[in-house]
Amino acid sequence: MTNYASSDYAALVLRIALGTMFVAHGLLKLLVFTLPGTAEFFAAVGFPAWLAYPVTFAEIGGGALLLLGVQTRAVSVALLPIVLGAISVHFANGWVYTNANGGWEYAAFLSAAVVAQALLGDGAFSLQQGRRELPNPYSEPAVS
Repeated sequence: MTNYASSDYAALVLRIALGTMFVAHGLLKLLVFTLPGTAEFFAAVGFPAWLAYPVTFAEIGGGALLLLGVQTRAVSVALLPIVLGAISVHFANGWVYTNANGGWEYAAFLSAAVVAQALLGDGAFSLQQGRRELPNPYSEPAVS
């Protein structure tokens, strides 16, 4: 049986982990690789160079929204194409992320985590409580 209170905390842990990861990757593109450098990389792997700009800001903005617990389901779904794109970039490198140029296992795991977050919702301590207590399917029906 699902304990809905603990699932709210599970959603919180996942939301904080994903939010942190997305913000960190977005800031890496912005501050370390720089936007022009990220655009060059995108072009080198077959994506339009201009796509680096919205992806970077989607990672930073989407990650921040996840950290705050705002529109968690919608943000998670919106970020899914980014991690799917990362799978396509790393797919030829093999499964293990420690392979040269990184394999696709990390991006595949992130894809599953983003889908799980979209299914779980905001969780505990969110600015926008989108998740409500669900009825226990095993409880006795109310008698009137």
